[in-house]
Amino acid sequence: MDLLDWHRGRLSSRRLAVLVKHMPRDSAVARELHGEAADWAVTEHLLAHVVDQLAEANWMFATVNADEDSDPLDYPEPVHRPGQPHEPEQHTASTPGNSFPPPEEVQRFLA
Repeated sequence: MDLLDWHRGRLSSRRLAVLVKHMPRDSAVARELHGEAADWAVTEHLLAHVVDQLAEANWMFATVNADEDSDPLDYPEPVHRPGQPHEPEQHTASTPGNSFPPPEEVQRFLA
C-alpha cells in the first residue's frame, strides 16, 4: 500500500485512519507512539507479575527458614517493565512492589 494513494484520492481518510489504528504492536508507528511499552501486552505484564510473586514467595520461604543468627536476605527485585525507570527500587518486607497492569487493561484482556 502506498500512502500516495491517499493523496491521489484512491484511499479514503477513514480507511487510512483505520489502517493506522489497527497496525500491529511491533510496527514503527506503535513504537513511536508508545515507546518500549508497545512490546508488552497484557500477557507479558501478567507473566512478569507471576515471576515477581514467585520470587517474593521464595524470598519469604528462605527468610522464614533461615537461622536466627544469619544476615537478612535481600528483597527480590521486580522484573523491569516498560515505562519504569531501570534503577531498582528499594523494597522492604512490608512494602512489596505492585506491578500489576491497570484494571482497564486486564478487563480488555478478559473481555
